[in-house]
Parts: sequence; structure tokens; C-alpha cells
Amino acid sequence: MSSATQAAPVITGLGVTAPTGLTVDEHWAAVLAGKPAIGRITRFDPSSYPVQLAGEVADFDTKAQVPSRLVTQTDRWTHLGLAAAAEALADAKVVPAELPEFEMAVVTAASSGGTEFGQHEMENLYKNDPTWVGAYQSIAWFYAATTGQVSIRHGMRGPCGVLCCEQAGGLDAIGQSRRLLRGTSRLVVTGGTDASLCPYGLTAQLSTGHLSTVSDPGRAYLPFDAAASGYVPGEGGAMLILERAADAEARGAGGGYAQVLGYAAGFDPAPGSERPPALRRTLEAALADAGVTPAGVDVVFADASGVPEQDAAEAAAIRAVFGPGGVPVTAPKTLTGRLYGGGAALDVATAALALRDQVIPHTVGPDAPVAGYGLDLVLGEPRAAALRTVLVLARGHGGFNAALVLGRSAS
Repeated sequence: MSSATQAAPVITGLGVTAPTGLTVDEHWAAVLAGKPAIGRITRFDPSSYPVQLAGEVADFDTKAQVPSRLVTQTDRWTHLGLAAAAEALADAKVVPAELPEFEMAVVTAASSGGTEFGQHEMENLYKNDPTWVGAYQSIAWFYAATTGQVSIRHGMRGPCGVLCCEQAGGLDAIGQSRRLLRGTSRLVVTGGTDASLCPYGLTAQLSTGHLSTVSDPGRAYLPFDAAASGYVPGEGGAMLILERAADAEARGAGGGYAQVLGYAAGFDPAPGSERPPALRRTLEAALADAGVTPAGVDVVFADASGVPEQDAAEAAAIRAVFGPGGVPVTAPKTLTGRLYGGGAALDVATAALALRDQVIPHTVGPDAPVAGYGLDLVLGEPRAAALRTVLVLARGHGGFNAALVLGRSAS
């Protein structure tokens, strides 16, 4: 084992609040069964919108999951994050009160912030007057609200932060967490959630022009397929516990689910510059950071936007590095839709479970990848495989790119 691998931080706990389930076990069972969680929006009447489908987190009992005083002080996005963080800490068997408070950190990803909370406060303003706007509007919408509430709830007073890089943010948050673990932090709660399924939130998402308007839930989100028409939005995400390997071992947590071997981020050049997209060089930089060759990667969890030109660019990057059909590719996010700030974190959680159980989850929806893409897209059913190393890719609207390399747990 290389010194780089020995020093790699480990993922010791997972927490999920997603359309596919309210726990890690529920989510993983749905992924392996290929059980879609995309349907008509129920959180409001979407009849007047061109997009009427989404991946919603169903049956989430806010009052049971969130301290009562926070229910009215924070947004649903933070509620989902608090629940996932609590599950991740319990999964890792971490009791925060037993650890030094300044050595525990929190770094999350955020995309829309507290959209629904903000919408309701604006409604109060315009339907009534400024006295109807609550004091918590100033913090509930803020991108760092989930980071702050997790740190307060669990007494974590180490370095805290938030990365606002849309879909790529979940990987960037883990990358920043790794940096903190190289300093004085021994444990970081990281990941992300999103909850922007409200009229204001959907209107903002429509501005990209990338959402699918197909009305059939089974045909709306088809990344890499000839019928790809964009993506379906979703809510939820995942939180993870990242620790220094030695500290995890010392407290009896072993090697956890997976090791974080490498990470890189990039940014696409301005449109019209004629320079290539950043994904390939970001991917290659992450492999170099991990000390892993393309031949050492066993599966790629693709960003899989479903936007034809973006699918073509991602396929080109994968093909250039691994060769045509040179590595299995999967995109379990077709079950949930794209979760923005929560999407890449959920992909990492799913990839960690794939490493644990030595199986590649399949991609539900597409019939086959476009022939010219040269992808070995895993379809139909999960594929048993000897997995040692997994590559997770993510891109965010506006040019963000990120890549993360996970290795199988040493334990």
C-alpha cells in the first residue's frame, strides 16, 4: 500500500434523505432494484409550468427529524441536511460530545439555499407589509444555513464552510474537507442537500433551458440516449462523515466505507473561446492526485446531465482518457433527478456502497448510449464486479467541474 493511500481520509458514516429513501438502506435497496422515484410534482400545483416532474423526498416527517424550534426557523433544505447528518453520525458511531469540539468541522454544498422559505417571506411582504416578514428570513435562505445548524446542533466548533458550485459542489465540499483533515480537524461532516421544488425555485431552474419537458416519468431523463431531452430536477441529498484514517482506526471505526484517494476541480472556459471543456483535464488531475492510472479505475459514476451537447462532451472526456468502452459507466441519478447541491454527495454515498458490496448499480431509463459516445453504460440490472477504485464526476451550471477518486476500504 502506498503512502498516499495510507494517508487518505476515510468515509466512516453515511446519511441519506433522497427521493429513493429516507435512510441509507432504503436508498441502496431502491438503487439496486432500479426503482424510479420521479413523478408529478406534489409540493405545489405545477399545471402552469412546462416542467411538471421531479424527484421528491416523500414522507419526510419534519417534526420527528428536526428540533421543534428549527422547524419554523429554517428551510426544508436544512431540515433534510440535519436529518442526513444525524444518520451519518449514528452510522459512524460518533458521539460528538466525546470528541474535542474544535477538532470537528462541517463543510457542505449548497445550490439554491432556502428557496421555499424565502418565497413564503416574499409572499408575506407583497401580500401584507414588511412587518409580516420574519426575522429568520435573514438566515434561513443563506447558503451556509445548513452548515451552521449542523455545527450548532452537534457542538462542532472547528472550521466550517459552504461551497456554492451547483451540482459539482458535493465533490468540492469533500475536497475541502480533505484539506481540513490535513490540518487540525480530525472529523468533518460533509455533503449536501437541496430543496428547491417550489414555484420560485422551479422558475429559477427553468432559466437554464436544460430541464426536460417530457411528461412521461420513464422517458424524461435519459442521459447519453438518443432521446435525451434534458434532466429532471429533484430534492434531497446525502451527508458523510470523513475522518483521518488513523483517528478512525483509533476509535474502532476501521477503514469505513471507502477512502478518498484523489480530487480535482476545474472551470470551463468562456463560451466562444474555442478552448476545450475542463472535464477531461479535471478528471486527469484527480487521477494524478490519487496516483491512479486510467487502467486502475473500475467504474465511472457519470455526471450525466441529459442535455445532449453536455452528454457528448462528457462522453468525449471519458473516451479520451479510458478509450472506447474502456470502463463501465453508470448514472443512478436517473432514479432521483439531479439534486443540485445534494446530487454529487448522493453519488459519492452510492459509490461508497458499491465499493462495499462489489456491485455496479445500473442506469435506469436509457435504451442504449449513442453509438458514437463509445460508452459501456451499465443498463438493465446491477453488474457484479471486483471494485477497487471508483471515479465520480460532477458538473455545475456555469462551468463548474469536479472529479473525486474513491478507493475500497482497507479493512
